[in-house]
Amino acid sequence: MTYSQPQGFLAAPPTGQGSGVLVLHAWWGLNDTIKAFCTRLAESGFVAFAPDLYHGKVADTIPDAEALGKALDSNHLQAKAEIVEAVRYLNERAGQADRGLAVIGFSLGAYYALDLSNADPEHIRSVVIFYGTGADEFSGSKADYLGHFAENDEFEPKSNVDSLEESLRRAGRPVTFHRYSGTGHWFFEPDRSQAYNQTAASLAWDRTLAFLKRSTTL
Repeated sequence: MTYSQPQGFLAAPPTGQGSGVLVLHAWWGLNDTIKAFCTRLAESGFVAFAPDLYHGKVADTIPDAEALGKALDSNHLQAKAEIVEAVRYLNERAGQADRGLAVIGFSLGAYYALDLSNADPEHIRSVVIFYGTGADEFSGSKADYLGHFAENDEFEPKSNVDSLEESLRRAGRPVTFHRYSGTGHWFFEPDRSQAYNQTAASLAWDRTLAFLKRSTTL
């Protein structure tokens, strides 16, 4: 069966082939930062796809993003169905269904990435989350986990991060969480000028790339 490309952004290496990485956007929507991140993954040899869960809407302010995020969460079953559709498409597009995919979630997207890893263990082999938490039950997961968190995060308290890490360990999942000193929420996103921390972002990128490359060679 051939799956058509869902609404979203696809970036592929010059060869057109590579391991698949699903990217789930933050509450801002599928903005230029997420598209650039996908392109960067493609330049490193991965086929990256970010589904547009907001269907064309993008927020620039916190109130607008909060409204879009709440609307998405109120219709979370539809969002999860669209993510499943994106997984099917990316599996076929990457042509490596036997290896499984990686999923990367930013903030709001982290919740959906964590949920997906437990709901679809046969397709998700590795998970990277940026300053976001979510599920606390991972008995169905078969994935490895990498997390990047801010030291001072008004949206994601340390207790949430610690609880998530404990839940993953209790489920026997390999997990590495990094906390970046002197940073706040959105430290990885260059368009958030007040929050962006280039040093921390560069380190988080290097760690993410190493994690993804390691997971595709296992």
